[in-house]
Amino acid sequence: MRKYFGTDGVRGRVGEFPMTPDFAMKLGWAAGQVLGAEGVSEVLIGKDTRASGYMLESAMESGFSAAGVNIALVGPLPTPAIAYLATTFRANAGVVISASHNPFYDNGIKLFAQSGLKLTDQQEHEIEQWLDRAFEDGMTCVSSEKLGKARRIDDAAGRYIEYCKSHFPGQQNLNGLRVVVDSANGAAYKVGPAVYRELGAEVISLHDQPDGVNINHQCGATDLASLRAAVIEKRADLGIALDGDADRLMMVDHTGAEVDGDELLFLMAREAQAEGYTGGIVGTQMSNLGLELALAERGIPFRRAKVGDRYVMEQLKETGWRIGGEGSGHLLSLDHASTGDAIIASVRVLASLQKRGINLYTAKQGMRKLPQTLINVRYQAEQGVDPLDVEAVKTAVTNVEKHLGETGRVLLRKSGTEPLIRVMVEAEDAQMAHRCAREIADALG
Repeated sequence: MRKYFGTDGVRGRVGEFPMTPDFAMKLGWAAGQVLGAEGVSEVLIGKDTRASGYMLESAMESGFSAAGVNIALVGPLPTPAIAYLATTFRANAGVVISASHNPFYDNGIKLFAQSGLKLTDQQEHEIEQWLDRAFEDGMTCVSSEKLGKARRIDDAAGRYIEYCKSHFPGQQNLNGLRVVVDSANGAAYKVGPAVYRELGAEVISLHDQPDGVNINHQCGATDLASLRAAVIEKRADLGIALDGDADRLMMVDHTGAEVDGDELLFLMAREAQAEGYTGGIVGTQMSNLGLELALAERGIPFRRAKVGDRYVMEQLKETGWRIGGEGSGHLLSLDHASTGDAIIASVRVLASLQKRGINLYTAKQGMRKLPQTLINVRYQAEQGVDPLDVEAVKTAVTNVEKHLGETGRVLLRKSGTEPLIRVMVEAEDAQMAHRCAREIADALG
């Protein structure tokens, strides 16, 4: 059981534990103790555009320096860029200061190993032990001549842009394509539009003026309203939405209709199969049943992981498969990136469209999403009583599953942060999905 690390690093509201300068400094020091002992001499630090990033960056820099680890600073860049750059510079570990799609008042800290992969559970456990030591006994400091030094890398963005472009076939280009790009006032506000422009597309750039507090605000992958409107108004071929740290991708076709992570995962899987990929696809418990059915029609194996890209990655490692993702837009293609990379995923989708000579609207017709209803039911936690074990609830679930047969799906999940049961039902039509979800929700109380 991790004490400070969650499924995606450390995250919280700025100014409240653990997102304080003191904690960030101690985390840098603790990580320096563990990584330094493993031979890490320099760590690369990147961030998104939150105002709090400056504070946390400086604090972590102090902690690493006190532990004798050098620091390379790259400024605002996407999370996947840090994972990539940590493998190409002399730095042999990476840190990202970002809370991804959260509002500006939150922030987080993620750590990457030299491979570009997130730290192992064992490494995180050791860092937490050093953190406890820092809080109990205080931080130590190496002698002055061994203090870590800091340097700023000026060409990091250019390197990452070239890396993203390298995943688009060299004999193809995007000439004649008009695309609207929503950078969520986040980490990709410069590099995102640049990638598509340099591949030949006409780019209309939205939400690319970060001010420290407007990241993810009514924009980006979590709010497509302005992107949809711009695609229609500008008569664009499609729209691309990134989130605050550019590890989530959502798209919009020329009609303004959303194309979510499940549909994009289907397009990636279909193209990979055409290129000779024989492995399967990993989704999550929340992946639309339509994705599973569409893959089955093409003989592509499918497995569901727990919600969270960390668990998708675990399943990919276990199976040896290379492609996975979530409906929220976390997409993994391990032949192209070691972590979820929204820009690279979009480049791969655009390459597929260009190769096939079709638009996004036509491409997504190969998969039909089933209507989905989600109802959150608040419950009173009683000692020794699990609401999911109540006989009336189990009966309601059994009845609904029998009614839906193979044309629908039921999922009940407890929230990890509050006393809620999430009731999700997928069915052939929206009315049936709502009626069945309501039946189970009523049984829950």
